[in-house]
Amino acid sequence: MAAPTDIRTLGWAAAWMCVTFTRGLTPEEVFTRYGADPAQARTLAADDAPGDGTAPLLRSGRLNGWTFCVEEDGATGSWHETLTALSRGTETYSVLTTDGLDVFQHWRDGTCVENFEPGMEHTRPDHPTPWWNRTEAALAEHAGTDAGMAPVVALLLDHLGITLTDTTLAGPWPTLTLTEDTTPPAPRGDTYAGEGPVPPGTPLVF
Repeated sequence: MAAPTDIRTLGWAAAWMCVTFTRGLTPEEVFTRYGADPAQARTLAADDAPGDGTAPLLRSGRLNGWTFCVEEDGATGSWHETLTALSRGTETYSVLTTDGLDVFQHWRDGTCVENFEPGMEHTRPDHPTPWWNRTEAALAEHAGTDAGMAPVVALLLDHLGITLTDTTLAGPWPTLTLTEDTTPPAPRGDTYAGEGPVPPGTPLVF
């Protein structure tokens, strides 16, 4: 059995990022479901990626049957429209962390299975779910540190059986910048979902 992921190797997941993991898709398919043109992607190392903080930067790759998409300077991977598209015919996990909001989501075939804000008791699902207790335990183990959502990402990586450390992510991966004319419309309201977390099992129709 592989050793648990060391959160010290996940600096990329500590703050201000959004990541999705989708089963069975190619990076090109993931970019398309984000609303981007995969033909615009270039294979670049992190140091060569063109992110300048003005538009979301996507870096994607396939690992052990799952395709990650790390988003810098954006939260498109936490939106209902994006997750509905990403999970169609498969399943997707999403982890968002910002200065004031952290969100964990699991979607399957266009339906939200779990959606909560780790560490925020008022968002705790009102029925037993696979991930709430596990994420709470992971965060509690690193309470008082600046680990952010890295413990939750580590937990998810171990569950999926993949490695996405700082060193791995720094390598060359398909990369593109989302522009305003390719991204889905932003959700309304002053929260990431407009009206708060969607109850698990709620089918979404757009």
